[in-house]
Amino acid sequence: MRGFTLAVILFRPLCKGISPSKLTGRLPRNTRGYAVIPPAKNSKEKALLDAMLRVDHAGEYGANRIYAGQMAVLGRSQSGPLIQHMWDQEKEHLKKFNEILAENRVRPTALLPFWNIAGFMLGASTALLGKAGAMACTVAVEESISEHYNSQIRVLMELDPERYRELLQIISQFRDEEMEHHDTGLDQEAESLPGYQILKTAIQVGCKAAIYVSERI
Repeated sequence: MRGFTLAVILFRPLCKGISPSKLTGRLPRNTRGYAVIPPAKNSKEKALLDAMLRVDHAGEYGANRIYAGQMAVLGRSQSGPLIQHMWDQEKEHLKKFNEILAENRVRPTALLPFWNIAGFMLGASTALLGKAGAMACTVAVEESISEHYNSQIRVLMELDPERYRELLQIISQFRDEEMEHHDTGLDQEAESLPGYQILKTAIQVGCKAAIYVSERI
């Protein structure tokens, strides 16, 4: 027994500052049990978060398809690198929401096959109008997404800003990047397109309809 006690006394200084994970060779566990969103407090909150995540994922998926359509038409033009840069950011947004949906076991909208085709067609058809057409589409879509993110931020702030701090950070970052795309579109003379306001209004009506149904289906 004395030998065991002496061994512990001698060994303890060597272990000082060393985590159990280093001693065992195991990685430390995430003690809180989640990466971004904590478990909902009740069924009402769960339904709210599911709808929020579902529509955000759908929006980023649609944005990716829009930029894919634009690149199919303008990829080799002078506007190609700029469109590709914005698309690359959208890819990161979609990747993050794919991870969050999987972690929280939230199904994506059943309308993804439709948004796949509709988004690509919207991007390609407006790009056929030239750079101004593509940028007008970008302004309209990114403005709609930014406004939607702002509404979600308000909801989460009223719900529990500390509890949903990480989700708020993600949405705020994505909102800021969407607004950068919006401002880029304006800088690239989106408003010079004949019928700009009509096209912008029509696209934003479609975006609002997409948001409404993607939350529910």
